[in-house]
Amino acid sequence: MSALFNFHSFLTVVLLGICACTFVKMHFPAILEQRNGFRGLFWKAARIGERLSPWVAAGCFTMGISIIFF
Repeated sequence: MSALFNFHSFLTVVLLGICACTFVKMHFPAILEQRNGFRGLFWKAARIGERLSPWVAAGCFTMGISIIFF
């Protein structure tokens, strides 16, 4: 089943995308300098990860617990 049709899978993909983009931006900032076009989407995801890091961390923790136990 595609991640677009299952809400839990969609949230998992979004959270992992935000975390991955933030990680890449922290280690290789030149890759995500472009703010428009297709790469701008990754820049925005990295910005969300930087500014809302406590909430993203809580979401990742909750996602991990729900995957392990449910």
